[in-house]
Amino acid sequence: MAALNHAMRNASGQGVIYSQMVAERLGVSSSDLECLDFIVTRGPQTAGDLAEATGLTTGAITGVIDRLEQAGFARRERDADDRRKVLVKFQPGAERRIMPLFKPIERASMEVLAGLSDKELALMLDVMTRLSDAANAAMAELREQPKLPAKPAKSPKR
Repeated sequence: MAALNHAMRNASGQGVIYSQMVAERLGVSSSDLECLDFIVTRGPQTAGDLAEATGLTTGAITGVIDRLEQAGFARRERDADDRRKVLVKFQPGAERRIMPLFKPIERASMEVLAGLSDKELALMLDVMTRLSDAANAAMAELREQPKLPAKPAKSPKR
């Protein structure tokens, strides 16, 4: 279990670093890119949806949406069913700029997964789905905990 936990932490960390590298190349922050991924994978989102999914404040999400619009990756659009609601949608055509940056990690991952049997893939899918659900539950629990105060800066020695 300890070795598996270490391997999962390592893979997660590598995923975060890869995502940061992509974000840098696109000229957005990691948080901006993660919010964009929520829009891509879940469909159009309200600012409130994104705030709830990420734990960012609605004020921070407004900045994220502004930057994604400015970069040409997303756009705000009134909901056809409820004109009071504004949805954030993925900008058509933006994938031509984004997807090539994910090709190396996708190719490497698919090479690893290609060596697995259908039964092993089904097990992996089940485990990954359950880990995602567990992460969501852990994030909800963490949101309830108070933030730790920042450690005071050390004063220079004289």
